This record gives sequence, C-alpha cells and structure tokens, in this order.
Amino acid sequence: MIIITVIFMTSLPPKQKHDHHTLKFPDNFLWGAATSAYQVEGNNSYSDWWDWEVQGKLPASGIACDQYNRFEQDFDLVKNLNHNAHRLSIEWSRIEPKDGEFDHHEIEHYIKLLKVLKSLKITVMLTLWHFTLPKWVADIGGWENGQTVKYFERFVKRIAPELGEFVDMWVTLNEPGVYVYQGFVERVWPPAKKSFFGQVKTILNFASAHKRVYKYLHKAFPKKEVGIANNVQSFESYHKHSVAEQVAVIITDIITNHLFYFLTRGAHDFLGLNYYFHVRFKQGEGLMPEVTAASNESRDVSDLGWEIYPEGLFGVLEDLSDDLPIYITECGIASTNDDRRNRFLITYLHEVYRAIKSGINVKGFFYWSLIDNYEWHRGFEPRFGLIEVDYKTLERRIRPSALVYTDIIQHNGIPHSLLRFIGHTVQAEDVLEKRYREISKEIKESQKN
Repeated sequence: MIIITVIFMTSLPPKQKHDHHTLKFPDNFLWGAATSAYQVEGNNSYSDWWDWEVQGKLPASGIACDQYNRFEQDFDLVKNLNHNAHRLSIEWSRIEPKDGEFDHHEIEHYIKLLKVLKSLKITVMLTLWHFTLPKWVADIGGWENGQTVKYFERFVKRIAPELGEFVDMWVTLNEPGVYVYQGFVERVWPPAKKSFFGQVKTILNFASAHKRVYKYLHKAFPKKEVGIANNVQSFESYHKHSVAEQVAVIITDIITNHLFYFLTRGAHDFLGLNYYFHVRFKQGEGLMPEVTAASNESRDVSDLGWEIYPEGLFGVLEDLSDDLPIYITECGIASTNDDRRNRFLITYLHEVYRAIKSGINVKGFFYWSLIDNYEWHRGFEPRFGLIEVDYKTLERRIRPSALVYTDIIQHNGIPHSLLRFIGHTVQAEDVLEKRYREISKEIKESQKN
C-alpha cells in the first residue's frame, strides 16, 4: 500500500487539456455603470428626501459626491475606463421645484450633462424617476395619489423633447416594488406609512404612469427603446421537499419578479433587471416559513449582509427570458475589500455569459455603481463604487476592480487570465506544494525504516 502511495504522490500527472480562450460576449454588448441623480449630485433641496433629512429622519446627503459640478470629471473617467454606455437619472425636484413651474436653468444643466456623454460616444440610458419626489408632490400623497400619475406624465412631456436628442434608451421608473416595500412595509423611506391599501394604490399608479409614459415616448421617439429597471430576486426553499417553503417561494417570486411586468404587459421594449438578493425560506416554529439570514449561516455576504449568490442571477435571467431583450441595469457589491469586488465581477459576469450561451438575449450590463455614493437610509458607509470617493476632499480614486472591468470591456468578454480570481486553473499541487513535499518525505523515510 505504501509503495502504491509513493508512486502516486511522486509521479507527474499527465498534461491536462485546458481551453484558454476568452469567454466572448455578443458584438455591440453594452458595458457600463449606473448612478442616480439624488445619490451623487448633492443639494437636492426641493426633494421629499431632503425634507426628511432636514427633519433628522434620514442621514444627511449634503453635497453627496458633488457630481452636479463634477460631472465632466466623472464622465471622463467613464470614457477612460472604456465604458461604452452609462445609466443615470435626472432629478424631478430640480426641474419642477414647484407645481407647474419648470426651472430652465436646471433643464439646461441636464442638456449640457447629456451632451458631454454623447460627445464621448457613450450610449445613454436615462432614468426618469429614481425614488425621490418633489416635495410638493409628496405633500399631496406622492405615488399613493392618482394625481401624481398625471403630474409625472406632464413632467416627462415637458422634459423629454428637451433631452430626447441625447438619449438612446429610456427607463421610466426605477424599482417600484422596492419603493413600496421600503416606504410601506419597512417604513424607513418616505412616506413611511403602514397601509396595505396604500401599497396597492401605489403599485397600480406606478403601472399606470409607466404605461402612459411608454405610450408617449414611443410616439415622440419611435426608434428608441423604453423599459423599466425592476429589482428582481432569486428565491429558494431551505428544504427541497417542504411544500410550505415551496409555496412561499412561488408566491414571493410572482409578487416580486413578475407582478409589475404583468400589470404593464405590452409596454416594454426591454426588461431592465436590478439584481442583488438571494432569499431562502425556512420553516420555523410558526405557520409560515421565514426568510433565513445568510449572515447567521456563515454564507458569503456583502458589507450590507446581502448574500453573494451569482447562480441566482442565471436563474432569474432564465425565469424572465422571453422575446424581449434584457439589460442588467444594476448589479454590484458593497465592500471595502476591493478584491471581493473583483471576484464579484468575474463570478456574476460568468453567469451572464452562461445565460447568453444558453440562448437568453442579454444585451448589456451596468455595474452599480460608477462611484461611491449616498446609499439612501444607510448613508455614505456602504461602498459600491468602481471609483472610490474621499468624502472629505471629494477626490476620486480608481479602484483595481475598475481596471479589471476595463480589461473585460476591452476584450468584450472575460479573459482566461481573469478567471484566476475565482480559482480557475489553480491545482492542488499549487496550493498544497509544501505539504505535498512533506508527505512524500515522510513516506520515503517510513520505507527506509
């Protein structure tokens, strides 16, 4: 037995065949990052969020990243990092600070901003609403009030003709389901109201607003795609054969991932997916299964406690794939350890590659986010950015992960060398080299004795 072991341990393994080609993405694939106006601009003083900050209900955003004044610097970084697309939003409260009063100076600001992106030959995906409202809209009940649908449509009809020349794709709404959940269930965002009927009215008003704006934008800009950015999640039962857990998975999946698309069927040129969450249901002592905390089970989580589960992105893409193209409009990790961001990029993009190879029409990926920013009720602590922001000096510093992403973009795919971030081609001998020699020596000495 010892002789057989020695022969096995000391003999060289046969040379293994290994494919070193780049995992190529389709031609004209969009590579970019995303931001939202409120989170990066600073001093959005006519917003409902700003009002809550002043009251001490939310962390102060202040000057944020001062992108309002530094957008040219940030867009130069977009170009230098080789991104060919960028997703951003405009701030309704800046443009219409009072009911029916549109600020021409602010409209000119956004025109100038978009012109810079177009001069850099960046494809622009513009979000028309990203969570915040003008205070005067919030004062009448916000999205719970059906009048807000009309006001939003009026806002879009006023602003779109001014900006449309510089926009390639429109996103009407960002994550309506998250807005409802944070505002009516968790109640940590405006309006912080406990009301089941408020949730229903709000989601129905969102659907109505999207359909109206979709119809208008299609008529005004018939060659430009219109969609939404919807927060989607992957769901799993803790026990494979638990009926209760499986029912919880199905119901939650329908409400979270499919309901809004169902309510707005026929009003999408593409599906925009924001993917961050993997949720596990486990039967506890109560009647209904509960969501298990990934951090309590030593699963790999971000600095926010969100589970890192790239396989879930493939599952969501598979579940939602149909005749419509898909853009991943947000996907990112909050981490102060940039090596984790590198691994995140490679593992998640590998799942996108798998999806494309399986026939799913994914046409673009927007990492969240371009720069560190104000992360809503969590303030400035979470660090999502490819570019670090020093909040004392507002200096921008390019993180190594931004360069890894640039390498991927330049190759329009994942080069084999980058797969080493996830241990690809690492062999046991490489990792156990010292122990390998020690064991061999011990066996040889035992033979002599």
